[in-house]
Order: sequence, then C-alpha cells, then structure tokens
Amino acid sequence: MKVPTGCMFTHIIRGDGKSITYQNAGVDSGFVGALNAGFCNWRIDFTYANTDNKIYRTSRGKTHTECKINPMRDHAPQKLPRYGKACAQIYVNGVRRAGQCHHITK
Repeated sequence: MKVPTGCMFTHIIRGDGKSITYQNAGVDSGFVGALNAGFCNWRIDFTYANTDNKIYRTSRGKTHTECKINPMRDHAPQKLPRYGKACAQIYVNGVRRAGQCHHITK
C-alpha cells in the first residue's frame, strides 16, 4: 500500500448475512505518519462485487479539497442483493492509494 509510514487504511463493516448495518473507512495515522501534511484532494469509495468478482454497485465519495491527516467516510446501511465482497478504497488526487475488502458469505 502506498500510504505514508505510520498510516493504515481501515474498513469496518457490521451486519448479518447480506445486511450491512454499519460501514466506515478511513486512515489511522500515528507516529511519523501524523507529522505529514495529510491527504489532500481525497475521496473514499465503497464498491460491492458478486462471487465472480463483478462489481455491481459503487458509491463514489465526495472529493475533499482540504488536507486531512485522518480522512474518514461513513456509509449508509445496505441490503445486498447477492453474496460476494464489500470494499473500500481511498483515492488521493484521483489515484487509488489503498483498499480493503470483506467477503460476504453464507
């Protein structure tokens, strides 16, 4: 992952089966990572794919022009139509910097 030293991209998901009750993604910065200028022109997207890895839904986040050390985005509860995976990605200046997925299975 191309994130500054001391930073970690996290994706939290809660729910049961195909029902997602809570979802959040963001950057946790500590130590050296907290000393940098932060992430500028960032956005966080959420994507959902089926078991064949075909993306069927994308929630593109707003691009934030301010610089933040700890960018974060919550996402509304979701009722997924199929099993597969739920992912979050962070983009900085339009370039994907990191991502994390959770497999949604029976």
